[in-house]
Amino acid sequence: MATSETGPSIFVPRSRKVRILATLGPASNSKAMIRKLAEAGADAFRINMSHGTHADHKRRIETIRALEKELERPTTILADLQGPKLRVGLFEGGSAKLENGKHFVFDRSNVPGNAERVELPHKEIFSAVEVGTRLLIDDGKLVQRVVKVSPDRIETIVEVGGMISNNKGLNVPDVVLPVAALTEKDRADLVFALDEGVDWIALSFVQRPEDVAEARRLIAGRASLLAKIEKPAAVDRLEGILELADAVMVARGDLGVEMPPEQVPPLQKQIVEAARRMGRPVVVATQMLESMITSPSPTRAEVSDVATAVYDGADAVMLSAESASGQFPFEAVTMMNRIATSVESDPSYARRVHFTETLPEHTTADAIAQAAATMVDTIHAAALVCFTTSGSTARRISRERPAVPLLVLTPSLKTARKLGLLWGAHAVRTRDVSSFEEMVAKAKRMALRHRIAKGGDRIVIIAGVPFGTPGSTNVIHSVRLVGDELERHRAAEAKAKV
Repeated sequence: MATSETGPSIFVPRSRKVRILATLGPASNSKAMIRKLAEAGADAFRINMSHGTHADHKRRIETIRALEKELERPTTILADLQGPKLRVGLFEGGSAKLENGKHFVFDRSNVPGNAERVELPHKEIFSAVEVGTRLLIDDGKLVQRVVKVSPDRIETIVEVGGMISNNKGLNVPDVVLPVAALTEKDRADLVFALDEGVDWIALSFVQRPEDVAEARRLIAGRASLLAKIEKPAAVDRLEGILELADAVMVARGDLGVEMPPEQVPPLQKQIVEAARRMGRPVVVATQMLESMITSPSPTRAEVSDVATAVYDGADAVMLSAESASGQFPFEAVTMMNRIATSVESDPSYARRVHFTETLPEHTTADAIAQAAATMVDTIHAAALVCFTTSGSTARRISRERPAVPLLVLTPSLKTARKLGLLWGAHAVRTRDVSSFEEMVAKAKRMALRHRIAKGGDRIVIIAGVPFGTPGSTNVIHSVRLVGDELERHRAAEAKAKV
């Protein structure tokens, strides 16, 4: 991929600051559709490892990387690992009807089940549940409560009955299960995704910080790690998970199964707030525009739901089936973009997005980031320009939710791609600088070239000295742009070539 200084094609930053993460699938497999989604507003693409083969995923990744070169826009790819899937066994005739108030048994026998019993092929559950534990079947449509448990048998009372069929999913919300977040399938998928150069790994079935630590060990710095918060146990240990993860996702679908649905909205706000305080990007996901799977327009409630996530200051909002398997993937991304743009145009947005207090840590880098966000307001700067190698400086500045565009200049394509989930960041891969004078000149030139500022505007520049050293943010500088500066630079380049 060419750097931004090698050709005339320059991609203009989106005016929208919240990011859009679109899931790819059967409805969005083609290069033409993926390109349409990117042009409609998708900043990052999710590869769902629960469906499809490695060959399918490889084709999608190659398509994204080819489009990245054509569009000259670093594009983020997130591989979402499936995680353990707890399921019941098989039934005679394929299904059975469970009656309210009746006894029902889960056991270790592989004999096909009936209205009285069924196999539960997960020995870990037998050792974890206790009397009073709830077992939820088929996304919570059926509810049983444990009345007696032994190493090979769990007796329950059916509290909410209905039809149960082969291999339906099982949730156990009331206990921490002794089940690893990474299955053998996940480990194979992880190796594949890392070898294909994805930028983020999403970890499912997180219950404890140790799950995140194990995934981080296996990733070994080859990608960033996003922890999906989808279980009550993860909510209870959120701070520890945030300390180890690079980002988190509010996976509201699974949370809404394992917890009363009315508890999910306040939990969403709490998770977003905690992530923002700790400087971790946070994605809000699941059923955001669900009706657009089959309809070209969303419900008003869905529009309000997306808007709420944007007002709360989420870094990104995600489309799942809407863009992966729905009938209107392009329209779904377009609508998400329109909603976010409208919210950010609201005069009250800037005030609302700062409701969460993000106190700086006692470091020079945090002090510089906080000062820069204040400085742009004080001097009415048009933009912030950040030089970074690892992306840490950009994350610190984004945490402050500055009111102006954030242009991130990095020599690392890997870093530029990872920043696609970061609020407000417009990442550009460009050659590194070696002196203060070169830094100022390049910041001015790139701000003009990428149209985030114009002649006469002030910009604020943040960098670290010595240049090219990760984690050395210690410079803040303001400068005014000259109108013909970019033209003069191009003329000098042309003369030098002659």
